[in-house]
Amino acid sequence: MTIASYRMTFDEFLAYDDGTDQWYELENGELIAMPAESEINRRIAMFLVATFLRLGISFDRLSMKTEIAVSSTRVSVRVPDLVVFSEEGVAALEGASRSIVLLDMPPPLLVVEVVSPGQENRDYRYKRSEYAARGIVEYWIVDPVQQKVTVLEWVEGFYEEKVYVGDERITSPLLGNLELTTAQVLQGR
Repeated sequence: MTIASYRMTFDEFLAYDDGTDQWYELENGELIAMPAESEINRRIAMFLVATFLRLGISFDRLSMKTEIAVSSTRVSVRVPDLVVFSEEGVAALEGASRSIVLLDMPPPLLVVEVVSPGQENRDYRYKRSEYAARGIVEYWIVDPVQQKVTVLEWVEGFYEEKVYVGDERITSPLLGNLELTTAQVLQGR
């Protein structure tokens, strides 16, 4: 749902505070209210955090709800469900007063979006092109409605995709030692 009736600048977005705990994304200058998380979406995100920790990714390289400035017609800001940072990305955020990856900072290595009903176009189309332009190495789209996990690998400026369903084992170019099936992810256990 678009909030402002005019296009916001990036600086206006950074200063925006409506006094609530509502999360917003900035999409080409439009302030978009993020829908409340469903229980399955929250569980999937937490399951992936626990899985990535078991893989040996340190807790300081994992984040939920970190904002990411992305390139588009105007600077936009996305709020993925889960982010995996490089060591350089962690260092760039050190001491920041707000958890936002600015355009001059290293992009995350991996971004996970858990699709909410009615948000399919944003996750499959818009964010896909924005994350590719930002140089994010791997982008996962976890879709509990369509019962699939799409893993996108950034190759020469574009994403190559692999779709997983059912009990298929997910392969991740970034996480080579991943032992995880689509069903496990979609059930969040």
